[in-house]
Amino acid sequence: MLKQKIQEDQIQALKSGDKDRLDVLRFILSQIKNKEIDKNQPSGGELTDEEVILVLKKIAKELKESIEAFKKGGREDLVKENEKQLAVVNQYLPKELSDWQLQQAIEKIIADNKDIFEKNPKAIIGICMKSLRAQADSSRIMKILSTYVKN
Repeated sequence: MLKQKIQEDQIQALKSGDKDRLDVLRFILSQIKNKEIDKNQPSGGELTDEEVILVLKKIAKELKESIEAFKKGGREDLVKENEKQLAVVNQYLPKELSDWQLQQAIEKIIADNKDIFEKNPKAIIGICMKSLRAQADSSRIMKILSTYVKN
């Protein structure tokens, strides 16, 4: 569904002559295709929307890191270019959960997996990451989980 939307937007960008947007959308689709090839499933390896979101998050993370590096290097031209690319990528990412919503979701996961949590509190980290990674940044998940899971 999300991949299809990106493909439709790519066609629209091609028709309208928006070269910058077209380049970013082509890059996104190539990364999705690479992930599908890596997945290597007999059914053609179509990615789910959640997997497409993870690909988009990875691209966004790389762009943010590039922006920081270019700022340190004083390359404002490249900063602006990468910020434009990041804006296109962000259009396809869902809005992240607020801190309060994220905490509520984590508390629900802990309650649903109470037996696992009581035996091994650190095991809940993997469960939370798998369930919430498309809805929030992993560093935010870990920050909230650190209040529940002591080292």
